[in-house]
Amino acid sequence: MVYLKPMQSDTELDETFSALAHPARRAMLARLASGDATVSELAAPLNMSLPAVSKHIKVLERAGLITQRTNAQFRPCSINPEALTQIVSWVEHQRAVWESRFDQMDALLKPEK
Repeated sequence: MVYLKPMQSDTELDETFSALAHPARRAMLARLASGDATVSELAAPLNMSLPAVSKHIKVLERAGLITQRTNAQFRPCSINPEALTQIVSWVEHQRAVWESRFDQMDALLKPEK
């Protein structure tokens, strides 16, 4: 049986996946994948107010998926690639566990020759 230690605690994973659950936040992450953006730039394609976008940004920040810094009067947001790497690690861990289980089940179900 394959056992790999997950990269994040359950609480961190819950927060990360909860942040990814909203389509507007996923859209913001997709936009940030092409480079930094201000709150106004993130809000432009979305049908929501700047305060609503700011709340979504806070959720993404709490989950560690993005960072926001101050640059004069602007507050550009950046994607945090390390957080995405941790998500990929967790998914890969789950894939390895399930593949092992399916291999075991396949061996049990395979007729003997």
